[in-house]
Amino acid sequence: MSGTDTGVKTTGVTFEIVELLSERGGATAETLERELGLTNSTVHRHLVTLRDRGYVVREANTYRLGFRFLTLGGRRRREVTAYPAIKDKVDTLAERTDERVQFIVREGSERIYLYTQTGASPVQTGAYTGRRGPLHSSAAGKAILANLPEATREDLLDGMSLDRTGPNTITDPADLRRELSEVRERGYSVNLEESTGGVHAVGAVVTDGDDRVVGALSISGPATRLKGERLETEIPDAVLAATNELELHIEHT
Repeated sequence: MSGTDTGVKTTGVTFEIVELLSERGGATAETLERELGLTNSTVHRHLVTLRDRGYVVREANTYRLGFRFLTLGGRRRREVTAYPAIKDKVDTLAERTDERVQFIVREGSERIYLYTQTGASPVQTGAYTGRRGPLHSSAAGKAILANLPEATREDLLDGMSLDRTGPNTITDPADLRRELSEVRERGYSVNLEESTGGVHAVGAVVTDGDDRVVGALSISGPATRLKGERLETEIPDAVLAATNELELHIEHT
């Protein structure tokens, strides 16, 4: 085995440990050994390395992720174009609508919650900063997909599995392409229980001065509340006004 191959394998083990600690909220060394099929010495070496660099902390016999990851994530988030303005706009919309508001960015074929805020009566969707999900099943994700360059969009669609995540997820490629065409014409996207049962959402893309996609903003709420005129007019108007203001801010800064 070459040195490069050995290095890749070792790095892979490190991330397996990190991901398991994240999923479990912490674990003992014995649990890591058993779940990952690793020897005691291998787990120990990785944990010591991670702990020495602040990525893992030890509390009694349990290892947990350290806040070093938050430091890195926070720094990366600040690199997103106009992040302070995005945060302010999400906060304002959440207060005005009393719903859950989020700004999402794309990484490959996934959506990542860059920032999210809740109003007084938010729907509980499990959304949180850093959460990932497929692009095709959310309002913000569809808004991003619809506004990517055609070649980029087609490459993504050709490689996406279009798994079902909600009762109304679009799983047929032809149907999704038609939906994305309608999103481009309408200017905003709608999610009708496509990501989560009982939840509706409206989203719109944010682009920079060169029409490159920065991300998308969306408002989500219970299907019983986001319906009729509120779903068809009030929420879309609020989302479009906010994204237009963000684009103006980006263009002139």
